[in-house]
Amino acid sequence: MLAIFKNGLVNPPKELNSPFSFNACERPKGTDETLKDFLASHPINGFSIGFLDKALLAYAPPQSTLVPHQRLFCGVNDIYCIFLGSLNNLSNLNKQYGLSKGGNEAMFVIEAYRTLRDRSPIPAHKVLQDLEGSFGFVIYDHKTGAVFAAISADKALNLLFWGIAVDGSLMISDNVDLIKASCKKSFAPFPAGCMYHSERGLMSYEHPMNKMKAMPRIDSEGVMCGANFTIDTFSKVNSIPRVGSEANWATWGQQA
Repeated sequence: MLAIFKNGLVNPPKELNSPFSFNACERPKGTDETLKDFLASHPINGFSIGFLDKALLAYAPPQSTLVPHQRLFCGVNDIYCIFLGSLNNLSNLNKQYGLSKGGNEAMFVIEAYRTLRDRSPIPAHKVLQDLEGSFGFVIYDHKTGAVFAAISADKALNLLFWGIAVDGSLMISDNVDLIKASCKKSFAPFPAGCMYHSERGLMSYEHPMNKMKAMPRIDSEGVMCGANFTIDTFSKVNSIPRVGSEANWATWGQQA
């Protein structure tokens, strides 16, 4: 999978940018070139969806039953989700949200997001804490222009990577080679147990009262890359925003 969010739509952490990212002799690929590479590697069942000059989502279902994690794509009422992995308690979650028993993980995540956006007084981190399993997902809400991504707390899995391309776009993918092609050194694994919202920024849903801090990441060539992000145990946030029926996630970040 591949998600590209144009510069100006989102404000990714500045620490993802490496000062050495584009000093290499090899020219970084444009995001359009990387998208073409993704589609060329999946000529039969790969597809992409563009949203004006704001976002691009590309997806291909697994081509083999040997793929360790399932990939799912779903779109409902201008909300689009790419989901990787699985939820062990999906049946209970579907029942809790009044969804069909046959609904998959991507459908559930869209419904949970829409509930949070439109009417739920429950904080987003609490919803994510209720998810059991190994998972990663990316949501694009075309109605509000919001981006929401999260990954489970299993640090043994690198389900998603994110980076900043040469044109300033934020890229998220499960294929690190696609990220490197456009972002060069300005990338990192998406931090485990964390969520990112285009208005609120990056936070740990496991420890929502703690701030995140960037840690320098050095590659095998000794060059500084995009930072890893960890929980700052000595620094607390002022408050955790709650979204009620009078608000939605488009203004989530303004409440902190």
